Amino acid sequence: MAKEFARAPGALSRSRSLLSFLLFLATLVLVLWQPKGLGIGWTAMGGATLALIFGGVDLQDIGVVWHIVWDATFTFVGLVLISLVLEEAGCFHWAALHVARWGGGSGRRLFPLIILLGAIVSAVFANDGAAMLLTPLVLVILLSLDFEREAAFAFAIAIGFVADTASLPLIISNLVNIVIANYFGIGFGRYAGVMAVVNLASVAATLLVLWLYFRKVVDRRYDVSSLKRPRSAIRDPAIAGLALPLLAALILAFFLAPSFGIPVSVVTGSAALILVAVAGRWFGGRHAVVPLKTVIQRAPWQIVWFSVGMYVVVYGLGNAGLTERTAAVLTYLGGQGDVIATVGTGFAVAILASVMNNLPATLLSALAVKSAAVSEHTRELMIYASVIGNDLGPKFTPIGSLATLLWLHGLARKGRHIGWAQYCRIGLILTPPVLLVALLTLAFWVPVVARLH
Repeated sequence: MAKEFARAPGALSRSRSLLSFLLFLATLVLVLWQPKGLGIGWTAMGGATLALIFGGVDLQDIGVVWHIVWDATFTFVGLVLISLVLEEAGCFHWAALHVARWGGGSGRRLFPLIILLGAIVSAVFANDGAAMLLTPLVLVILLSLDFEREAAFAFAIAIGFVADTASLPLIISNLVNIVIANYFGIGFGRYAGVMAVVNLASVAATLLVLWLYFRKVVDRRYDVSSLKRPRSAIRDPAIAGLALPLLAALILAFFLAPSFGIPVSVVTGSAALILVAVAGRWFGGRHAVVPLKTVIQRAPWQIVWFSVGMYVVVYGLGNAGLTERTAAVLTYLGGQGDVIATVGTGFAVAILASVMNNLPATLLSALAVKSAAVSEHTRELMIYASVIGNDLGPKFTPIGSLATLLWLHGLARKGRHIGWAQYCRIGLILTPPVLLVALLTLAFWVPVVARLH
C-alpha cells in the first residue's frame, strides 16, 4: 500500500501533464481552424476556463498572467488603432507610391526599397501593421504597373517576411517584445540600445537572403509615369499633417515614460485617442473623413481575450512541468559559453514558436529563462535571444503567428493563395540564416553595451 501511495503523486502529475497538453493542443487547433467563424478570443478563453475547472491553473495563476500580459495587449490594440486610422487617411498608400517612384522604373531597385519600407513600418507600427496593411497596397500598385503574378508574389512574400525579421528594434515593434520586456523590467531605452543594432543586422541579412532568392523574378521594368501622384492618396489631410509630429512625440514619450512609472499602453492609448478624435473631428464632426465605426470594428479586440486565455492555458502547461524541462535545457546551454547559449536559446525558442505559435512560446520561454540556473549576464543574453526566437521563429511555419495566418488569409482574398507546403519551403530556406545573423550579433553586442554602461 505504501509503495502504491508513493507512486500516486507521480501518476497524478503525469495525468495532469497529459491533460494540460491535450487542452493546449485542442485550444490551438480551434484557434487556427476557427470553425464557423469562432473568434480566437472566445476559443482561448474557453480553454482557460477548462484549465481552471480541471485544476491546471488556479485563480492566483490567472492574476499572474493578467499582470504579465495586460500592458502588452492594450499597447498592441492602441498601435493597431493608430495604424488603421493612418491607413484610412491614405498615409500608407502615400508612402508606397513615393517608394514606387523612387524605384525609377526598375523592379530590381524597387524590391529592396519595398523591403526597407516594410522594415520601417514594422519597427514603428508593429509587425502586424506592416504585413496586413502594406501587403494589399503594394499588390494594388504592382498590378496597376502590370507586374506578372510571380513577381507580385515575390514582393508579397518579402513584405510578410521582413515584417517579422524587422520587428526587433523597439519594445512596441512586436507584442512579443512588450511581454518579455515588461516581464523582466527592461526599459524602453535599454531595450532599444541593445536591439536596434541587432535589428540592423537582421534587416541587412533579410535584404540579402530575399535578394538572392527572388532577384531574377523581380527583374522587371515598369512605367513610372503611370503611377498616381502620392498626394492623391491622402484622403484626410488633417491626419496626414498630424502623423509625423504625433509619431515623433510618441517615440519620445516611450523613452521618458519609464522614469515616471507610466505604462507603455497608457502612452500608446493616449496617442490613439488623439488620432481617433482628430479623425472623427471630435466624434461625428461634419469634416470627418475616416470611418471611425469601421476602424473600431477592425481593431483586434479578440486579441485581448486571446492573450489572457491562451497564456492561462500555457501557464497550465508550465505548472505541469514544461517550464521546468525547458529551464533545464537553457541551464545546460548557459554553461556552454555566450555564443552557444545565445544561438542555442534563440533557435530552441524559434522552433518552439514555429510549432506552438509564438504568443504561447513567449510566456513559456520567459518563465523558463527566469527559472534557468545561469549567471545574470547569460540570462540577459537569453532574454534577448528569446525575443529574437519568438519574433523570427514564426517564419518557419504558417502557424507560427496569428499575424502570418491573417496575412495568408488576406492574400487568399486577393487571389494570391500560398499553400502551407510552399510557405514552409520558403520559410525554412530564408529564416535560418537571418536568425543566425541576428543571434550572433546579439552575442557580440550585449558585452559591448555592458562596457559602455
